[in-house]
Amino acid sequence: MVSEVHGSVRDLFEFTDADRALARIKDIYATGANAVQEAFNRFGQGQQSSPVRAYYPYLGIEVPPEKLHVESTLSFGAPRDPGVYGTTLTRPDLFEQYYREQIELLLKNHDVPVVVGVSDRPIPLPFLVETATDSIGPNDIRPMQLIFDMPDLARTDDDIANGVHYGANASPGPKPLSLFSGERVDYSLARLRHYTATAPEHFQKFVLFTNYQRYVDEFIEFAKAQLDDPKSPYVAFVEPGPKVSVRKNAPKGWGESGEAVKQLPQMPSYHLVREDGLGVTLVNIGVGPSNAKTATDHIAVLRPHCWLMLGHCAGLRRSQLLGDYVLAHGYVRDDHVLDSDLPLWIPVPPIAEVQVALADSVTKITGLKGREMKARMRTGTVATTDNRNWELRYSELFVRLNQSRAIAVDMESATIAANGFRFRVPYGTLLCVSDKPVHGELKLPGMANNFYRQRIGQHLQVGLDTIDTLRQDVNQLHSRKLRSLDEPAFR
Repeated sequence: MVSEVHGSVRDLFEFTDADRALARIKDIYATGANAVQEAFNRFGQGQQSSPVRAYYPYLGIEVPPEKLHVESTLSFGAPRDPGVYGTTLTRPDLFEQYYREQIELLLKNHDVPVVVGVSDRPIPLPFLVETATDSIGPNDIRPMQLIFDMPDLARTDDDIANGVHYGANASPGPKPLSLFSGERVDYSLARLRHYTATAPEHFQKFVLFTNYQRYVDEFIEFAKAQLDDPKSPYVAFVEPGPKVSVRKNAPKGWGESGEAVKQLPQMPSYHLVREDGLGVTLVNIGVGPSNAKTATDHIAVLRPHCWLMLGHCAGLRRSQLLGDYVLAHGYVRDDHVLDSDLPLWIPVPPIAEVQVALADSVTKITGLKGREMKARMRTGTVATTDNRNWELRYSELFVRLNQSRAIAVDMESATIAANGFRFRVPYGTLLCVSDKPVHGELKLPGMANNFYRQRIGQHLQVGLDTIDTLRQDVNQLHSRKLRSLDEPAFR
């Protein structure tokens, strides 16, 4: 047993081995989850039950001043100041590799044990029940709430990620060890199932966002070609349903299952899966910053290595042609959906490794060089608006676009980049000019079809090639520029 510096956590034990600590975390979670699930099954059968409660596992560490690891190049894996740190954890089956990596870093960087115990935070029933049931109706809701815990929104927020958890908002007890509590993670995992019609287990560590269905069509075609290739590094392809297709000669344990949905969900997601999780997920977020925020709010808890925006934009410069690429190095944040979480005075910097990889991939895939390349891909500021018909207020927006030196307008890119900055997920944006309304250059029907045939496939290949580059050294992606002054140790 250990000291009481970790607050109301019970059954605390010290560990100097990550695997043993993880085994204890798994045991705590499984014991509670199984008890609640069994009680819920009895309740569905009409058998009343006394209140049943499961608690999130707790992971903590006490770092004395003499054990503080101060390394200027370290972006994660160590608290910034001495003290007591802790967090609740969830779904150790899903996050096993991630938790092991973070615990190993804590042990290595500080040479003090971690502690694992049972927190005082109950796991809400909706986060433990994944299968639908027809045995519970509206009249059962109230009795069910008396037996099982329900989500507590007062304890489910982004205060840590937003950097506002100190001062008046500070909660008693240990400082945060992670950006997200167990409750916050579970909240997003449940939402991902609903919005994407796929499971959190299917999401890969590299994510592509798009605002156009034709990119999905190209991605599906690419994915099926990969499954037909016995030498492909990808082992499976998951479509909304979820429907799982596997590669020819897939490793043991991989099998086809499920059926495709008849009606697509709000944000259909497609996953080209690698065994190491370093595959590619494509999410069609549709049009608008609200969807972009919703998707990234929830995907962030999976701790991806990078997300990229590939989509269409309106070109603002007369020299641009339809089909030209726009590499964003800055953003005009006129989307408004993140104003309260990330105020407008906060800059959203470009991530050098992502920028270079995107530019190199455009050169590689297009074959363009020198002045021709410079003409066909412009690097500059992208203005993101929440007004679908911003052209109707162009005279009002002109000064802002002019002063910002904006070269393109879209409705998602700044939101995705800003949420990447907020959640410490490396980000990048490569857009394709699909029209130039300011200059009266609109796509005619024939031009549009030709444009889509030529550019969308190429654009997607640029994104996939960029991921191939970034995959080679994922640690280089996690820049210190994304870390706060009081950054939690978990990546």
